[in-house]
Amino acid sequence: MLHLQSESTQRWLQQVDENLPEILIDHAHCERKAASTAMNLMNSYTDNRPLCVEMTRIIQEELEHFHMVMEVLDRRGITFKRLASGHYGRELNALTRQREPERGVDRLLIASLIEARSCERFRLLADHVRPRDSELADFYAGLFESEARHHTTYVKLAEQFAPRAEVLERLDQLSEQETAIIAKGSPLARMHS
Repeated sequence: MLHLQSESTQRWLQQVDENLPEILIDHAHCERKAASTAMNLMNSYTDNRPLCVEMTRIIQEELEHFHMVMEVLDRRGITFKRLASGHYGRELNALTRQREPERGVDRLLIASLIEARSCERFRLLADHVRPRDSELADFYAGLFESEARHHTTYVKLAEQFAPRAEVLERLDQLSEQETAIIAKGSPLARMHS
């Protein structure tokens, strides 16, 4: 369903245990960046009305999630601040081909993979913290469905730029590369480290 070719490792859960506040701050940044990605796609493909309609929905949901994470931070007394970015998004976006319509396909599929990885990590995080923090576990379990839906939406929209078989082949290629990028890990405690 999520088109991921790997599962997150124990290493990431150790980062969660060692620096949950930083993971939560990064999550807020991820939601903000996801809204920005959808807005950029809408700006790039303004003549594609179905895409613009879906991006509007995604922007609204991502901003709602941003505010929800900010409330979690506030309840826990965690100050929202800038964080150095990890390599994950930068390396994934560097895989984007430069000519259209391939560029549109890649931008949408990369967004879909980021949503898929977030979805996988939200479920993992919810299960991991449930024994000691049911409130946070419920919060992350509640986000799973919308992230999965965003993943599926981005893949379907890519099919407006290329035939389904080509989209799925490219998704497999990008997913393989995403696996290599996520496997590198990062010393920074991030949602996608």
